[in-house]
Amino acid sequence: MSDIGDAERHVVAATYHLVKALQATKNLSHDVRRILGDLDIHLSTVIKLNGDEAENIRELETRRDEAENIRELETSLVSAHQTIMSLHSSHSKIWACGPVIILEYLQAVGEVQRLIETLEDIPLMRKSKVLLDQANSILHMAMERLQNELIYILVQNKQCFEHEYPSLRVCEVYTIYEQESVVSNEDDSAEDASLKGRSSSETEEYAMDLIHPDVIPQIKSIADLMFSSGYAPEFCQAFTGFWRDTFSEYSMILDVEQLSIEDVKQMEWKHLNSRIRKWRVAVKRIIGLYLTSAKRLFDQVLGEYGHMSSACLIEASNGPLFGLLNFGQAVSIGPHPPEWLYCLLDMYEVLAALVPDLDTLFPQEIESLIRIEFYELLSQLGESVKVIIKELGNCIASKCTTIPFPNGGIHPLTKYVVNYILCFAEYGDTLHLLLQAQDRERADGGQSTDVGGDPNPSNAVATYVQSLTSILEANLHKKSNLYKDCSLKHIFLMNNIHYMVKKIRNSKISPYFGDDWIRNHFVKFRQHAMYYERETWSSILNFLHDDGKAGKATLKARCRDFTTAFEDLYKSQTRWLVPDHQLREEVRISAAKTVIHAYRNFVSKIGSSIGEKHIKYTEQELGMYILDLLEGSSKSLNHSRRR
Repeated sequence: MSDIGDAERHVVAATYHLVKALQATKNLSHDVRRILGDLDIHLSTVIKLNGDEAENIRELETRRDEAENIRELETSLVSAHQTIMSLHSSHSKIWACGPVIILEYLQAVGEVQRLIETLEDIPLMRKSKVLLDQANSILHMAMERLQNELIYILVQNKQCFEHEYPSLRVCEVYTIYEQESVVSNEDDSAEDASLKGRSSSETEEYAMDLIHPDVIPQIKSIADLMFSSGYAPEFCQAFTGFWRDTFSEYSMILDVEQLSIEDVKQMEWKHLNSRIRKWRVAVKRIIGLYLTSAKRLFDQVLGEYGHMSSACLIEASNGPLFGLLNFGQAVSIGPHPPEWLYCLLDMYEVLAALVPDLDTLFPQEIESLIRIEFYELLSQLGESVKVIIKELGNCIASKCTTIPFPNGGIHPLTKYVVNYILCFAEYGDTLHLLLQAQDRERADGGQSTDVGGDPNPSNAVATYVQSLTSILEANLHKKSNLYKDCSLKHIFLMNNIHYMVKKIRNSKISPYFGDDWIRNHFVKFRQHAMYYERETWSSILNFLHDDGKAGKATLKARCRDFTTAFEDLYKSQTRWLVPDHQLREEVRISAAKTVIHAYRNFVSKIGSSIGEKHIKYTEQELGMYILDLLEGSSKSLNHSRRR
C-alpha cells in the first residue's frame, strides 16, 4: 500500500486517537465495541505511524488513563469520607453500636487506607498530591477517633480487682538494746500465713481478666487497623498510657508510697515495719497478679507484633515497679540491727518466689532496667541477711552486764535468742542457701559466688542455730557467776536451759537440733535442779542430825538454828522465781520429800526428850511452806511458838 500524504496522515491519526478514546468509554454496547475494534484494526493498517507520533499518542493515552484513575480514586475517597463523617456524627461511640456499624466503619477506614497506598504508587502530580494529602488527613482524623474509641472501651470494660488477698507473714520484731529489753513472742510463735514459696505455675490461679473478655476482639481490631495504617506508636501510646495510669491507681489502693532513701532511713521502726509489710503485699500483687494478668492481655492484643507486647508492658509498669524496687533498695542499705533479719528475709523470699514470674513477664528483655534492678535488689537483700547472720553471734556474746538478773528468772536475752531462732524454721531453705553462699565466700576469701546447693534443710542451718545457742549458754554462764548465792546461780541456769529445751523441742526448729541436743540439754537443766537442791538444803539438813550423844541443850539449839535457817531461806527463796509451773512443782516436791523425810526422822527422835514446845513447825506446815518457794514474791514466817 502506498504511503499517504501528511494531511491525510494527520486526519487518520486523529481518527485513530478518537477511536481509542471511544474504546475507553465504559458504557458501550457490545456491537459498538466490535465496530470500534474493527475500525481500530483497519486504521492501523492504513497508516504507518512514525515513532514520535506513536509516543505522543501513548503519552496522551496514559495521561487520560491517569486522569480517569484519579477521578475514580477521588470518587472513592469522597464516598469513604462521607461514610466516616456520617458515622462520626451519628454515633458518639461507634464501638458501642454493635458489629454492623463497627464493620461499616472499619471498611470505610480500610478503603481510605487502600486509596492512600494506591495514590502513593502514582507518579507525583499536583492532583494526586492534593488527593493524597486529603486522604492522609481523613485517615489521621479516623485514627484520632480510634484512639478515643479505644480509651472508651478500656474505661467501660476495665475489671475491678478484689482487694482481699492472703496476708503475708508479719515480721517478728525483736530488739537487743542496752538494757536487753525484748519484744518476745513467747506464747505466740511465728506462723506462716503468707504465700511463701508460691511458684510461677501457682500464679496462674490468681491471674484474672483486666478487661472484659468480650471486648478483646474489638480492641484487637482497632490495634490491627492502626498498626496497618502506620499509627502503631499512637495506639501503643493510648493503650500503654491507660494501663500505666491504672497500675498507678492499683499502687495507690495498695498504699504504696514513693519514698526516697532518706525518707526510709528517717522512718521510725514501727512505721517502717508496717511499710515493709505493705510492700510485700504490693510486690506480690503487682508482679504476681496485676502484671501477670496484663501480660496475657497485652499478648492477646499485640502478640503478633513481635516485641511490641513486651515493650508496652514494660512502659506501662515502669512507674509502680521502680517505685517498689527503689523502696526495697532503700531498706536493703545497711547497717541493720538484728530485728531487721526477718523483714529482710521476707522481702528476699517474696522477690525470689517472683523470679519465674518476672522471667515470664519479660522473657526477651534480658538487659531491661527492670530486670537489672530486680536482680540487684534480690542480691542486696541476700547480702544484708548474710551480714546480720554473721554479726548475730557477736551481738549475743557482747550483751554483758555487771548486775545479776533479779530472782533468777528467764533472762530477756534467752527469750530473745530462742524466739529469734524459732522463726528460722520458716526460712530453712533460704537460710540454707545464704549460709552456704556465706561459707563459700569465706572459703574464697570474700569473693561472692552464686547461691546454689541442695534446697532441703541441711546441716548449714543446724550448725548455725546450734552455734547461736552455744554462744547464748556461754553468756548465761557468765551472768550466773554474778550471783553470790550458788543456789540462785543454779536456779538461773536451770530456768534458762529449761526454757531453751522446752521451746525448741516443741517447735518446727527441733529437727535442726536433733534428739541428741535436746537430750543433752534436758540432762543439763536437771543437773542444775539437783545442784540447787544440794546447795540449798545440805547445810540446813545438817541441823537435823542426832547421833544419840547430844544433850537437850544441843538438840534445842539445833531446832532453833534449823527454824531460823528455814525462815531465812523461805524469805529469800519465795522471792526467787521458776516461771514454768511444772518445773517449779517438780523442784519443790523433790525438795519437800528430802526435807520432810529428814525432819520427820529428827523430830520423832528428839520430840520426847526436849518437848514439843521447842519444835516450831509440824512436818505438814513445813511441806506447805516449801510449796511457797520460787513464786517470785517475797514472804516471811512470823508465827508464834506453838504451845
